Amino acid sequence: MAENKITPAKDLPATTEEASARSDAQAAQAAKQAEPKKVGPLQTEQGDTTIAETVVQKLAGIAAREVPGVYAMGNAARRAFSQLAERIPGSQTNVSGGVSVEKGERQAAIDVSIVAEYGSSMVEVANAIRQNVIDAVEYGTGLEVIEVNVSITDVHLPEDDKDERPDQGQQGSSDRLE
Repeated sequence: MAENKITPAKDLPATTEEASARSDAQAAQAAKQAEPKKVGPLQTEQGDTTIAETVVQKLAGIAAREVPGVYAMGNAARRAFSQLAERIPGSQTNVSGGVSVEKGERQAAIDVSIVAEYGSSMVEVANAIRQNVIDAVEYGTGLEVIEVNVSITDVHLPEDDKDERPDQGQQGSSDRLE
């Protein structure tokens, strides 16, 4: 005699909606397993690489300074602070001054603030900064740079150099009364 096997009730769907939901969930799970892990320059099958925002800031700052027509980075307050900091023995130049970054896992948006040299085309300087920053950051980090916003906060005039004396701030200058 053949025995009839009865399927337990817990394995049977109660309604057609439940049966449809189960098959959809099984199909999604099978598709997820069959789909290879999405990889990029920073995400590989062997592991992920993360880049700190400060790394992106430094690369962007160096790239922006390389462009002809850029006199300084940052606004007036930032430049004054940097000048004071550079007078401290053993201090390092802050290459990321005037640069802010918003970074995700695969993309970055960068804001650059500069002082342009008088006589330079502001449009050409901004476009050159934009291209140089994109090239440097994408090459150096593998991140896609989605935008580079350039803010020109001031123009450095040739007569501004005449106001700054080379011996300014040094002791023993000839202008000092004794």
